[in-house]
Amino acid sequence: MRDLVIVMGVAGSGKTTVGAGLAEAAGWPFVEADAFHPEANREKMASGTPLTDEDRTGWIGAITAHVAQSQAPRMVLACSALTRFVQESLLRDSGRVCRFVWLDVPAVDLRTRMASRAGHFMPVSLLESQLAALDVPDDAVRMDATRPVSELVQMLQEALPAPDPA
Repeated sequence: MRDLVIVMGVAGSGKTTVGAGLAEAAGWPFVEADAFHPEANREKMASGTPLTDEDRTGWIGAITAHVAQSQAPRMVLACSALTRFVQESLLRDSGRVCRFVWLDVPAVDLRTRMASRAGHFMPVSLLESQLAALDVPDDAVRMDATRPVSELVQMLQEALPAPDPA
């Protein structure tokens, strides 16, 4: 079975930075979930309106189709994966063994990080709705994402189980 390491968390937690760092260090393909958002979703978030699971349906379908089509034995996906709907879609439709890695960051740090990002479609005003929607899987690997990225990448490489041989 092929593996999918899902680096998850709310906006500003460092999903893209940590996920890309892990993928580069391990030599695995990296997928950025934000790249699959339709323009309507981006506009909705930019206007300060949280997405619903109905809004996420096409987005998560495009992600799982992309991941399922890849022949790579292991991939890294940076994805908020806030809700059970998204998590269950990844588990059911990706064709992979999913391993969730939750980047845990205090809300005050998240606000600071988000405020300092230029040109991102996600406004700081949506942070509270993301925190409220966050439903971390019981088996997720929790990472203190206030640590340096290089440490997180090394810790993840050590913490993740070896890929399934099947």
